[in-house]
Amino acid sequence: MAFSLEKKNIIVLGIVAAFVIIAIRLFDVQIVNKDYRVTADNNALKYEIRYPARGLILDRNHEVIVSNRIIYDIMVTPVEVREFDTASFCRIFDIDTSFVNGKFREYRQFRSKVGFRTLTFLNHVSNEQYNMFAENLYKFPGFSGIPRTSRTYPFNAGGNLLGYVSEVDATYLKRNPSYKMGDYAGRTGMEEAYEDILKGEKGYKIYLRDAHNRIKDHYMNGDYDKPAIEGKDVVTTIDARLQAYGESLMHNKVGSLVAIEPSSGEILTMVSSPGINVSQLAEINKYYQDIVSDPYKPMYNRSIMSPQPPGSVFKLVNGLIGLQEGVVTPATKYPCSRGYHIGNLTVGCHSHPSPLNFYQSIMMSCNAYYCYLFRSIIDNPKYDNVQESFTKWKEYVMSLGFGTKLGSDIPFEQAGTLPSVERYDRIHGEGRWKSLSIISLSIGQGELGCTPLHLANFAATLANRGYYYTPHLQKDTPEMPIDDKYKEKHFSMIDTAHFSTVVEGMYMAVHGGAGATARVADVPGLEVCGKTGTAQNPHGDDHSVFICFAPKDNPKIAVVAYIENAGFGATWAAPIASLLVEKYLNDTIAPTRVWIEQNMLNANLLSKVHIKGGKQ
Repeated sequence: MAFSLEKKNIIVLGIVAAFVIIAIRLFDVQIVNKDYRVTADNNALKYEIRYPARGLILDRNHEVIVSNRIIYDIMVTPVEVREFDTASFCRIFDIDTSFVNGKFREYRQFRSKVGFRTLTFLNHVSNEQYNMFAENLYKFPGFSGIPRTSRTYPFNAGGNLLGYVSEVDATYLKRNPSYKMGDYAGRTGMEEAYEDILKGEKGYKIYLRDAHNRIKDHYMNGDYDKPAIEGKDVVTTIDARLQAYGESLMHNKVGSLVAIEPSSGEILTMVSSPGINVSQLAEINKYYQDIVSDPYKPMYNRSIMSPQPPGSVFKLVNGLIGLQEGVVTPATKYPCSRGYHIGNLTVGCHSHPSPLNFYQSIMMSCNAYYCYLFRSIIDNPKYDNVQESFTKWKEYVMSLGFGTKLGSDIPFEQAGTLPSVERYDRIHGEGRWKSLSIISLSIGQGELGCTPLHLANFAATLANRGYYYTPHLQKDTPEMPIDDKYKEKHFSMIDTAHFSTVVEGMYMAVHGGAGATARVADVPGLEVCGKTGTAQNPHGDDHSVFICFAPKDNPKIAVVAYIENAGFGATWAAPIASLLVEKYLNDTIAPTRVWIEQNMLNANLLSKVHIKGGKQ
């Protein structure tokens, strides 16, 4: 009996203890710790989202190139909607009743998922529409308006480079679960690259609902509200005025124009033409279909996404390798009789004096010279076979930044293409190909594909006499330092002494006498060093290419102009690149060169471009 009483007391004490624990927990939850209430799943609370202002984008001189303006979204909380004046609502926003009815059918279909959530009903309504809505708000129970920001563009330049912001979709949400429906994010260009910096942090205000789901009071006098935090500004390396000038030079042309500061790797200008007009970016949904259906692909950033044959500018690469391998010296001469001839093979060349030394081969862009030089590299007896010497040649080329992604902070950068031993084994048969089989590489043709960014980076490497910094768009500032990888020098496998030899040939190409191929790029007082290229194109006219830097000593800018289907490098690419250099370094165009500027600004080369579907 005593045992039973003792057991009973233990049970009673256990029950009492359990009730005490529960009471303490309830007291903590309901009185001491009210945080349990403040969750998005608590149906007694209504969260009114506050969207932050997106950070500004500034150019290298702190001029604003992307700003904000206030716009409004119309929101709806379906569970709060009662019968409302649909006709009046539709008149205000110039929409059809079928749109409204369709939305509410969707809400009913997914009512369990929608719950008490507040959803975006209309995006980016005008100030006039919002004001009319606000005056008649009592007619539309369950609807509200939320201010947010939309992008504006003080400079009409850089559409492809800047990118656009749009509402996230289901695909984006799967990849980025921290975002919610109704959020906006940068989807291309700088807006995407710097999304984490620019986006800021959402805030909210919390209100209490009553038993009938009506909004009653501001919850806890706003103690649990969270203010929106503005995004941080990003200072870019772009010179906005130079970017605008570059785009004017590239108007009605297909191609790219890229400029880099050699001493830092900072990208000064990146033009892809035709490009997106910045006036279309803020309302990308309105123009998206027209943009993506344009046969000239204005959304396609050719500067980083379009690997093309480099043409004769690649002779400088082979020249550097030849000097490094010791198969050529500055004094080495080779003949040219309107090209390189061996057996049934001819690699044609233009008429010029013969024979030529190394400097003159660059100055006059002799094809035959580089056929001889390239074969000396590939047939070098110090290697056991062609495959071994070719592999070494490829290592040199890659050390100059080709055939790989450079690692810039620009989304969708392409690696370009470099052939491999395996590829040539497949084409010609294993062990059955020789230097003549791949002779097109000698003049930058064949299986080579380089983006304009690769070529601009190579121009910067030449300017630095053997090294480059990874090209980038974010400016290094005390408030927002760049990654250390952008401060690292990347040295090539070529001795720095050989770069001075090549640079001298580039200087002669611009400033030399008869036979110099780039004299049109001679800007008085700037000592421009350059190399023309005419890249063969099986689909139409050849591409016009030019790389350069200036001044010769202590260079401030390195440039590539790649004009598709425009013909000789000296005709279009060289004038355009040299004008960009002149504008950057002198801030004006010399009177003796204004005629060149006018020719480039007024030229329309679109008719030369082969477009699928035949549209010109």
